[in-house]
Amino acid sequence: MLAGAGAALLAGPAWAKGDGHEIVSPDGRLRLRLGLGAKGPVWSVTRASKPILAASPMGLVTADGQRLGHGARVAGSSRRREGGDWVPPYGIRRRYDQTCSELTVEFVQPDTGVRFAVVARAYDRGCAVRYVLRHAPGGALKLKGEATGFVLPPRTVVYASRDEGEYYRTASADVGPAPHPALTASSDKETMADLPVTALVPGAAVLIAESDRLDYPRAMLRAQGGTLVTHMMRYPARADGYSGPGDTPPEDSFDFAVGQASPWRVLVVADNEAGLVERADLITTLASPNRLGDVSWIKPGRAVRVRKPYGMAGTMDVIAFAAARKLDYIEFDAHWYGDGTDPSDATQAIPALDMPAIVAAARAKGLGVILYVDRVPVMRQRDAILATYKAWGVAGIKFGFVWEGRQSDNRFIADLVRACGEHKLLVNLHDNLRPAGLERTYPNYVALEGVRGNEQFPTARHNVTLPFTRAVAGPIDYTICYAHARNQTTNAHQLAMAAVYYNPLTFLYWYDAPEKYAGKPWPELAWFDECPTTWDETRALAGKIGEYVVVARRSGDRWFLGAMTNETPRVLKIPLDFLGKGTRRARVFADGEAGAPANQTPVMVSESRVDGTGILTLDLKPSGGQAVLFEAAETGA
Repeated sequence: MLAGAGAALLAGPAWAKGDGHEIVSPDGRLRLRLGLGAKGPVWSVTRASKPILAASPMGLVTADGQRLGHGARVAGSSRRREGGDWVPPYGIRRRYDQTCSELTVEFVQPDTGVRFAVVARAYDRGCAVRYVLRHAPGGALKLKGEATGFVLPPRTVVYASRDEGEYYRTASADVGPAPHPALTASSDKETMADLPVTALVPGAAVLIAESDRLDYPRAMLRAQGGTLVTHMMRYPARADGYSGPGDTPPEDSFDFAVGQASPWRVLVVADNEAGLVERADLITTLASPNRLGDVSWIKPGRAVRVRKPYGMAGTMDVIAFAAARKLDYIEFDAHWYGDGTDPSDATQAIPALDMPAIVAAARAKGLGVILYVDRVPVMRQRDAILATYKAWGVAGIKFGFVWEGRQSDNRFIADLVRACGEHKLLVNLHDNLRPAGLERTYPNYVALEGVRGNEQFPTARHNVTLPFTRAVAGPIDYTICYAHARNQTTNAHQLAMAAVYYNPLTFLYWYDAPEKYAGKPWPELAWFDECPTTWDETRALAGKIGEYVVVARRSGDRWFLGAMTNETPRVLKIPLDFLGKGTRRARVFADGEAGAPANQTPVMVSESRVDGTGILTLDLKPSGGQAVLFEAAETGA
């Protein structure tokens, strides 16, 4: 069974009588309890008196296999409340609420003298726990992992994925697929799931994730005796094929120093899966605050890449296209530097490109330049790369084939992003990574991949699973491929992605060149021209995981609504009360008559006048979608 059969919440044999410490969310609905069970600390969660997490194990596992917490005693506890909000430089809304109740329970291990604390927080949007090492002989411990577990209620349904693969729906202990042989032959071998994992428990939706992973291995989940337990990665994700034999040894243990805190183990909790979309700011809020200081130079936006074969004439065409389409960045992908191979000198452009001249030409059009760099030259010449790009006036770097997993990999990432921030360079990390709120600590970390993206032409069902799973955890670089013959969706479905998925650096026209759009009107591209990448407000209007999603996001006084369905056509009725008072002009980009295949369905562009008392009818064709821009009625065409 996925969950402990009949496990009693806040009671039963797992709890030592009288050992409970409880905190309550500001709205009084969510309760988190910490206690001391027979094998160490345990935690449990209820929401509106309904079980979210039954009594579940906690603890740290030392390198020699001992469970820190087993036999421990409570040495004290403290409580505090945090209020107010904070303003991110970009996000899903203008201000992020950080009001919560916090409980710290101190533990001592009598046999070793090790002291540690479990810190718990309860927000209206969810809760989290973490460990802090207070004292250890020699000032540090060598850890093998954690005993942190999640005992979910009976009849829970789980959606899990691994290695940038498809999402699987399961109600058994088989929480995730086995390693994908084509992607991660070098990674951890057990059958596990990457975080985040979405669990639909009776009466609520829960996203299991982590936050504030700076100097610690990345966590995965595996099933063990009715409990989902954390597994600390021993190998980097997707390292095979990019290193020689023996270059990716396992890290069987990792350092945990006195004063260090583990990442937060997070439960984002909502009434239903649609509600998770609006709570995507919790993971960012839990992360360490900004360490870069002034970040007013950071500019989110939309980007298009320059495609091979590279040359000055083709680059100038892309610059002109980007300016005409109101984009913010152009990006050079792999092989623009050195001798055109990934390991070559990343401080020298190939002879066909004059990079300082390109940066100057882009700037003259109000555009920034982003450059791709493979992991290999970064290991060899990081400081020279950063100094050169800053001198050229480059806006940011997209790093490819980045390893994430072991403590050493994650230290490398945090240090790399920090160094880029100190050079005022934006960062987009690609390949098998997972978000953990690092964009709060280093706000120049504006985008990351870690998803089976649109460049792989996935199904519509996959696209409407992501908003309630991976996309809740953080920015998702989905690389929209508009009007491509290999798309399994309608073009209106592709348009809607720009509002449904949150990514401060959104890539559009991924497989395109400017000539594709030359000489034709393409009126639907007005949606991409106007759609921002950072928001003042986010509303999840409707949705069911794997079936459909409707999200509205506000920028200033304009609302951008995106709707997507799976392979099943459907008609949705959406109240427009989120618009507030006043009449609006609605510019609608909708599916026309269904085509076969779906990518042959035309986009129908229309306008109407609406207000907050109306109902929007969304007629979504198979694998279809709709995008709607609501703006002041007096705005010109």
